[in-house]
Amino acid sequence: MTIQTVDPRALRDAFGAFPTGVTVVTACDGEGHPIGFTANSFTSVSLNPPLLLVCLAKTSRNFAIMTGAQHFAINVLSETQKDVSNTFARPVEDRFAAVEWAKGSAGCPIFSNVAAWFECAMEEVIEAGDHVILMGRIEAFDNSGRNGLGYARGGYFTPTLASKAVSAASEGNMELAAVVERRGEVLLLGEDVLSLPSVDAHDGSPTETLQKYLETLTGLKVSIGFLYSVYEGKSDGKQHIVYHAVAGEGEPAGGRFLKPDALVAAKFKTSSTADIVNRFAMESSIGNFGVYFGDETGGTVHPIPAKDAKA
Repeated sequence: MTIQTVDPRALRDAFGAFPTGVTVVTACDGEGHPIGFTANSFTSVSLNPPLLLVCLAKTSRNFAIMTGAQHFAINVLSETQKDVSNTFARPVEDRFAAVEWAKGSAGCPIFSNVAAWFECAMEEVIEAGDHVILMGRIEAFDNSGRNGLGYARGGYFTPTLASKAVSAASEGNMELAAVVERRGEVLLLGEDVLSLPSVDAHDGSPTETLQKYLETLTGLKVSIGFLYSVYEGKSDGKQHIVYHAVAGEGEPAGGRFLKPDALVAAKFKTSSTADIVNRFAMESSIGNFGVYFGDETGGTVHPIPAKDAKA
């Protein structure tokens, strides 16, 4: 897609392919009342001097207060704080009633149970199109050692759980598969009996092996995303690892894209495939993904835990 024909929604989706952490940016208004908003456009800038930045939309309800603040804080959410992220992403009147917090040395709200926090003096506000960049000079910070909450392609994920699941499965005979998505449709193989594209794993990176197979199969550019399902196949003795993936434009050389919510009466090669496709249809509709961990007959979908769960 060229810049002359750029579609804002398509560009947003492309940006969303880059997995990030999740933060809540906080400050206080002129009367000392706390304000905050969820942001994932956050990055470190410099160690000496200690600088960071976060981007703020000019349409934000917090724009005037944030750009005029002398100090602000970045709360890096832990993997137990999905509900905190959702609260501060919505127009809730008393957002701070839903989270435990205290004021930092510069008066900015610092959340409890976060992965890390930074309290900053406003170094500079930089114009950047329909956003501004808030450059902060770090005056205080803390690192709790908790694992951070992840976000990619409109959904949350837990990096720690994904890593443990792949590590456990890698001890067996592995088969790799993918829920390959494009504009809400899923790539499936077969005519009367449908299956997900899959390949036996060999030495090397599972994601690289799977990506190479999918691109050879379809003739399309494919990006491997987050881990989606790990289960033991009792019938074939294999460990099955399923990833979420996104395909580029074009007609696939192998397989076809189908809408998952239109496959209620479809026949699948295995019950596991049917469960995966049905779960994906449900989870993608709400933008909240989990990782299934179990076997063909039963297991658990691990969502982001509640905020009071232990990290």
